[in-house]
Amino acid sequence: MMENFKFVSKEDLNKIPKEPGVYCLSNEKEIFYIGKAANLRERVKNHFQQPSYKDYLFLDKVEKIGYIKTGSEIEALILEANLIKKYQPKFNVIWRDDKNYFFVGITKEDFPRIFITHQPQKLINSSTHQLTTFVGPFVDGKALKQTLKILRKIFPFRSCKKLPKRPCLFYHLGYCLGPCLLKSKFFEEIKDQSQIKKISQKNAQMIIKILKEGKKSVLKELKKEMKKEAKLENFEEAKRLRDQVFALEKTLSHSKIFEEILIESPEWEEIERKLKEILNFERKIERIEAFDVSNIGGKFATGSMITFLKGIPEKNLYRRFKIKFEKKPNDIGMLKEILKRRFSHLEWGLPDLILIDGGKAQLNAAIKAKIPEFKGKIIALSKKENKLFLEDKKEPLFLKNLPKEVSSLILKINKESHRFAISYHQNLRKKALFDIKK
Repeated sequence: MMENFKFVSKEDLNKIPKEPGVYCLSNEKEIFYIGKAANLRERVKNHFQQPSYKDYLFLDKVEKIGYIKTGSEIEALILEANLIKKYQPKFNVIWRDDKNYFFVGITKEDFPRIFITHQPQKLINSSTHQLTTFVGPFVDGKALKQTLKILRKIFPFRSCKKLPKRPCLFYHLGYCLGPCLLKSKFFEEIKDQSQIKKISQKNAQMIIKILKEGKKSVLKELKKEMKKEAKLENFEEAKRLRDQVFALEKTLSHSKIFEEILIESPEWEEIERKLKEILNFERKIERIEAFDVSNIGGKFATGSMITFLKGIPEKNLYRRFKIKFEKKPNDIGMLKEILKRRFSHLEWGLPDLILIDGGKAQLNAAIKAKIPEFKGKIIALSKKENKLFLEDKKEPLFLKNLPKEVSSLILKINKESHRFAISYHQNLRKKALFDIKK
């Protein structure tokens, strides 16, 4: 019955991967609850470390935890829907009625309409409604809307109930083929209604297939069609299919559609106390921001700002900066630009502590960039020597001499800052390379 899951005991939660996927809480005979997460380990731990009143209804019965890794958050959303439909877990069902589940409807028209509904049965029974295919149920409405928004960029579709007389914003953004005008921003050479109809129906089929089965079968089909069109020397169509393959592989793997659940580290109070002693700081330390720069000889220069709240990354507060500074190697100048731009946004709130990637020079640049409203501290980490520079101390501190939990947190934050900066830098390089090839 539960052969799809890989199981661990409640005592072995650290064996669960920190990756996107679906999990279940069960005993030997029954699955009580199925959920999804961007980080499986942290989400499952949260059930046990900070249980909600709903969790208390069944946690004492849980004997093991099953998990299935997925390649992306979108695939986790789709797999969760399929598994809930298959296993009907008791504590998923009793918390919701039919009106609270979400379904995606795809109408069987010349130019299919795609929409989200709570009540598919009511629409099916309606004699005035077009024949419609429904996919679901989905639990997370926000994640589902975000998924459709992402898929719409790859497979443009119609969402209006009636075809308008004028093109709407979705057409101008390239998210709809514009059957109302029988032309498209993507396919300007196509004037024939049958071609628009064919592409509209194909896009709807691709979205249905992804929501039911995931991306693998769709990618296989698109690649097969792309090769076929290339052999027939239909290069424009082959290029369109290639772009869809590229976009589907990229966006489904990296798109973030789940809301982050902030879980305060159980050790945070102790970490905060030790941090305050090291920094000689009396104010609370809850929000830490870290900054890093990534470039190659000044080209494709980017900067990152990441935010940790009480020791936990808060990705909704992450920010990226495309450097406007003159394009030559100057990490100090780039860092100043990033910090000035960051401090110009007081509406983001201000951190209690700022961590800079670099040494004494970077620290001094950051100190010069700060504003009077900022009352926190600034530190800089030189990774080569693992030295920590403090703004009010002449000599740096060696990480190896700091409490382990403090040094681990600093390294973790710095590593995440570097990852975020370099990912944006690589995206800019890929985009430039793709533009050249075009």
